[in-house]
Order: sequence, then C-alpha cells, then structure tokens
Amino acid sequence: MKIAQIAPLIESVPPRLYGGTERIVSYLTEELVALGHDVTLFASGSEVEIAVAARRLLQDRGHPARVVSVPVFELFDKQGEAYRKKVIGQARVKVAIEAAVREGWDQFIGADGIFIGMKGFGASGPYEKLYPHFGITAEAAADAVEARLAGRS
Repeated sequence: MKIAQIAPLIESVPPRLYGGTERIVSYLTEELVALGHDVTLFASGSEVEIAVAARRLLQDRGHPARVVSVPVFELFDKQGEAYRKKVIGQARVKVAIEAAVREGWDQFIGADGIFIGMKGFGASGPYEKLYPHFGITAEAAADAVEARLAGRS
C-alpha cells in the first residue's frame, strides 16, 4: 500500500536530507548547524509549507529560525539519542505545527513548547478557511514565538 500526501513544492528552500540515505527520518530546510538560531519549527506533510512561511516572517523580524520536517515519528524514535538530540537542537523556542492534535510532538518541543494546531474537535471545510479559523497559520506561529521570546507567554 502506498500513502502519499500532495503538498505545494517549496522551490526557494531546497530540503536537505539529514543523516544520509540510511536515515530518511528528518529533513531540514536550512543548514542544521545554524549558529545562534532562536527558534526551531517542526512540522510534517503539508504543514511544512506553513513552517517555512513562519520562518521567513521570523527571520524578517530579526529572529533566526530553522525548520525541521519529521515525516515519520516512528523512524525518528528508532534513531540513536545523539542523532535525535542533534536534530531537535537547543533553540530557545520550539514550535510544532500540525493540523491535528499535539499528540507526539512533545518529544520535539517539550511540554513547554508552542503547539500550533487543533486543541479540540475539528470541523469540515476547505483548509483555506479552516486553518485561519483554528490559528494554523504562519502569522499565528510567528506571533506566538515573538510573545514567548518577549516573555508574554
């Protein structure tokens, strides 16, 4: 059985495979060792586009950030501790963006990380209307990060 998710191509930020072909576990949209980055945004699937847009907003606002796409939690969990720590990093603020619930993301963002996603039951409709309604947007992510960095959350 094949499972595929259609997501817009992000041409301006080519992904980098981290860990070589034997570890197709996480992809970075920027260099992993981005010295001095304040923020790491984690996402998978179509939400990576939102994370990349949030990164651009944060960079424009003076907050160095990186994006990590984690397509398969189970494979990530099987990697060694050193690998997992290196991918997760030590950013001051960690954010997960998911059009579902928070379940599973705390291993990346911690219990005090920012979660941009569903906090209750969902709704039906086109994502173009639902994402803004539920705050699953690049702007919401960037604003939440700035509030955290300023000590307002």
